[in-house]
Amino acid sequence: MDKNSVYRTNMIGGGEVSAISVDMDKRSIHETNSLFWDTKGNDVLGATALPFFGAFVSEEKCQLFGDVSGKKMLEIGCGSGQSLQYLGERKASELWGMDLSENQIEKTKQHLTACGLSTTLICSPMEEECGIPEDYFDFVYSIYAIGWTTDLEGTFRRIASYLKKDGVFIFSWSHPIHKCVAAENDRLVFKKCYFDESWYSVTLGESTLTLSDRKLSTYVNALAKEGFAIEQMIEESDEEIMQSSNGDFAKKAKMLPVTFVIKARKL
Repeated sequence: MDKNSVYRTNMIGGGEVSAISVDMDKRSIHETNSLFWDTKGNDVLGATALPFFGAFVSEEKCQLFGDVSGKKMLEIGCGSGQSLQYLGERKASELWGMDLSENQIEKTKQHLTACGLSTTLICSPMEEECGIPEDYFDFVYSIYAIGWTTDLEGTFRRIASYLKKDGVFIFSWSHPIHKCVAAENDRLVFKKCYFDESWYSVTLGESTLTLSDRKLSTYVNALAKEGFAIEQMIEESDEEIMQSSNGDFAKKAKMLPVTFVIKARKL
């Protein structure tokens, strides 16, 4: 393990966190991140859910899903269930969710039951075979979760197998350029090489998480390799949402993308 500590921009907000480079070990990463979301994940990073794709990007403005009535939906990284609720209230016919964390699965179950919605929930890493039906879903989507995968191409391959032909995959994640730049004395300063995709560990409070900052081209090329055609990509921050926010993070979002969203179709 490389013990050299470096500073990286926080995945959600604009502040900096101290990171330590680590070896890429899937089992260890799954255990670390599962524990993070089982315990303090929502408290530390908050819950990002539809209608928001992430910081300053909203489905209400983008309309990437459109009319979902009668559609079968699968969420990768279902968190506490708010995104499934959003789509269930818009008359989706089936709601499925998967998550690495047993705690998050339980929260989703409780939340959707309280909302009068039924769902099928599976606790599993997104990279692994877990009994989800193939050629079945109209939409597979992921709100700020896909970047946790330890195998991007393998995950996209599984997602393609879950979708019907012409099915749609929509996902959002922290924009990689956001992870390279930090606000410092009213200026934006590069703190990290954009091309560095090494895995690193971050301690936030008493919790630890492990991540890799992939280039945008890594996502695009992996989608193409697994048989997806990109229909739309959003990098712009919504002006109306930014105007209602204060602080360095909103100022940063006016200068560079902090969230990206991709809509792709299975060929």
